[in-house]
Amino acid sequence: MAQWLSGEVIENFAWNSELFSLRVRTEPFTFTAGQFVRLGLTIEGQRVQRAYSLVNGPADPVLDFLVNRVHDGLFSPALHQLKAGQHIEVSQPASGFFTLNEVPDGDDLWLIGTGTGIGPYFSMLTTAEPWQRFQRIHLVHAVRHAEDLAYQPLIAELLAERAGQFVYQPVVSREDHAGALRGRIPALISSGELEAAVGCPLTPRSQLMLCGNPEMIRDARELLASKGLPKNLRRTPGNVTIEHYW
Repeated sequence: MAQWLSGEVIENFAWNSELFSLRVRTEPFTFTAGQFVRLGLTIEGQRVQRAYSLVNGPADPVLDFLVNRVHDGLFSPALHQLKAGQHIEVSQPASGFFTLNEVPDGDDLWLIGTGTGIGPYFSMLTTAEPWQRFQRIHLVHAVRHAEDLAYQPLIAELLAERAGQFVYQPVVSREDHAGALRGRIPALISSGELEAAVGCPLTPRSQLMLCGNPEMIRDARELLASKGLPKNLRRTPGNVTIEHYW
């Protein structure tokens, strides 16, 4: 049964008018990078809660959640309005199996996310595990517009600190943007453009994590399976580990 911690909003940082990072401080708790918690608010007299991945690393005392405001939604507009000093509830314990300890060993790790599905990867990248287990790590972030490419300062730090091991590849579907591919992830895998852009081929020693849009996950998973890279299951280890974001 879930328990709840009282959290204080430290910052509500706007990446653009719709995408924001909500940063919250609670009493310390343990979790595994890639897991999620539920945030709870009382809205119009009713308790409402939604699941959000932890973007911060397990050692970071401030919780970080990447949120996109859905205008006709109930919860995300309320989160969008929160200000520093206000309170929100955070569920315990953290949940989920979209974690690196569920991923088999390999040579290269592909962290592929759409929209806010990039969030759990940043948590993983703060830990030592991916850097110790994989020779190359490719972070692929697909968005509609370039303004949705969040956490660029953190990405720049990783590129500087992990040169030669870490590659970042943005994908923007609705406009041209310097350094970005244009299109959908499945199409870019099918054409070979994604492999060419990061300078690394997909092989049986590749491990891929897919997080975000269910259509992207479905199409990419089918395509990867046709290339001999099956879904990863505990009873049958494979190459593709997935997390649906809605």
